[in-house]
Amino acid sequence: MTINLHDGEHDMRAIITLLAASLLFSSTAWAQRNSDDGTRTYEVKVTNITKAIVFTPLLAATHTRAVSFFRLGQPANGALEQLAEGGAIGPLETWLLDHSDDVLDTATNGGLLFPGETVSFMIEGNNRFRYFSMAGMLLPTNDSFVAMNSMPLPKKSAGRFALGFDSGTEDNDEDCLNIPGPQCAMINGFMGDGYAEGGGEGYVYISNGIHGNGDLSADAYDWRNPVARVTLTWVEAEE
Repeated sequence: MTINLHDGEHDMRAIITLLAASLLFSSTAWAQRNSDDGTRTYEVKVTNITKAIVFTPLLAATHTRAVSFFRLGQPANGALEQLAEGGAIGPLETWLLDHSDDVLDTATNGGLLFPGETVSFMIEGNNRFRYFSMAGMLLPTNDSFVAMNSMPLPKKSAGRFALGFDSGTEDNDEDCLNIPGPQCAMINGFMGDGYAEGGGEGYVYISNGIHGNGDLSADAYDWRNPVARVTLTWVEAEE
C-alpha cells in the first residue's frame, strides 16, 4: 500500500525574520535506533540554482517506500497544499508524525533560501527507512514548490537536481494579493495571503514558471527547471 501526500532591504529582512520565526529548526526521530539497524547520519546540502526565486523553509524526511509526498497527475493532499500556497510546513510535519511507522526522521533548515545560496542540515536514515524526500514553497508563486520525492539514500554520497512543481490547488493569477513572501511584500507594501481554498488545476504537475499575467514580471521571475541541486553525504564516509 502506498501512502500518497497528495529603505527596501530593511523591509525585506524584517519580512524574512517574521517568516523564519514561525518555522524554527527541528529534527525529530520517531523510530527506535538499534545498534544493528544500519542507521546512518547524512548531511543534506541544498543549493538554490534559480536567478530570482526564493525557497521557503524546507521540510525533509527519511521514510519507507510506502510514503510519498505527492504523485504527479494526482490531487495534492491538504498538507502539501498549505506548504505549496503559503510555505507552512507544520501540517506536512504533522502528517508525517501520523505515519510514524513509515517515517524515521524529519529536518528543516528553518529559514529562507535565496538564489545562489546553499543550506545544509543533518538527517538520519537506515536499511528500512532508506528514502529521502524534501519540499518547500517557491516565492513568488501562487502554489509552486521545490521537491525531491523519494530519492534513495546513497551508500556514500549522491547528488540530484530538484524540480519545481505546481500543486494544482490555486489559480495561477500571479496577483501579489494572493502570494506571500518578500518580493510581493515589496511590490504591495504588505504580505499577500498565503492560502486560499479552491481553484487550480486539481492535480500536481511540473510547474511551467511565471508568465507575467499579474503583478509578477516574467523577465524577472520566470525559470526553467531544475531549480535546486540536492546532495546527500553519509558523514561517516568522510572520515
